[in-house]
Amino acid sequence: MAEQQQISLSILKKRWLKFKTLKRGYYSFILLVILYGLSWFLPLLINNRALVVSYEGELSFPIVSGYHAGTEFGQDVPGEAIYRELKQSWKQGGSDNWLIMPLYPYSPYEDITVQGNKMYDPPSRTHWLGTDNTGRDVFSRLCYAFNISISFALVLTTLNYILGVLIGGSMGYLGGKFDLFFQRIIEIWSSLPMLFVIIIISSIIRPSFFLLIFIYTIVNWIGMTYLMRAEFYREKSKDYVAAALSMGQTNFKVMFKHILPNALVPIITYFPFSIIGGISALVGLDYLGFGMPPPTPSWGQLLEVGLQNISKAWMVFAPVGALFVTLLMVMFIAEAVREAFDPKVYSRLR
Repeated sequence: MAEQQQISLSILKKRWLKFKTLKRGYYSFILLVILYGLSWFLPLLINNRALVVSYEGELSFPIVSGYHAGTEFGQDVPGEAIYRELKQSWKQGGSDNWLIMPLYPYSPYEDITVQGNKMYDPPSRTHWLGTDNTGRDVFSRLCYAFNISISFALVLTTLNYILGVLIGGSMGYLGGKFDLFFQRIIEIWSSLPMLFVIIIISSIIRPSFFLLIFIYTIVNWIGMTYLMRAEFYREKSKDYVAAALSMGQTNFKVMFKHILPNALVPIITYFPFSIIGGISALVGLDYLGFGMPPPTPSWGQLLEVGLQNISKAWMVFAPVGALFVTLLMVMFIAEAVREAFDPKVYSRLR
């Protein structure tokens, strides 16, 4: 009975069950998904603006409404209210006013212009990983940079996959002049000096998240295109494709309804490695100064500041540690995915 139930499972279900048995990859996947999901709620967890303020019987929500001058809450400070000090002063004075701060009450953008912040403040109970050369909290910047790095890699990989599947699949299925034409384009495109292109564009236009995505997508789609071209070349000669064509199926349906589901192995197994490449690319650009514009939180920018002041060890170990752990988890996932799609009965991982 158990054998019959096992036979009735789909191939994807069997691969998923095998993936779950590879513990380090499976748990890394669960942990990474949880951390990335939480990173979208960082403004509620890590921020210098209060979640709720009750002042003289009136409620306000600075986390939503944004800027509030200190004078609005009776605080004698220039510019925006410093909610940490406001909470402390109300508590010490026994005031009826109250406010609720996020779990970690420091923003990745507040610098030495905010009262109380210092340059290169070492790790402490106040600043868990210290502050950088402008007085910005390192821990909050690490957390926000995690969301930016993963989002960059996911968007970049998705666009590369869309272009790679469309162009590579068409090259492999249609062949002939269409295939030769795009091969010549790929040869020209792959010779493009990527770093020089980014430097030139960054000197003309201020780089942004989507501009960097666009620049990298220009070249990065080539790798997946070659993989999909080979898969479609192999699959189009099989009997089920000839049967679908004889039944009057259009080329589009044959390509994406029949061939593509049988060509998913390189797409799925290559995905984690594409994520690693995307994260590393953004960190490298930020380190060189051609990445996200300041003061955007960035692991590469933190590393660059740390290496300029090597005596401030926390400025080096913090971004390197975050990058190492993140890439290690993605690598474990990639290894487990590769094993799950391995046709051998016994896995090499234990």
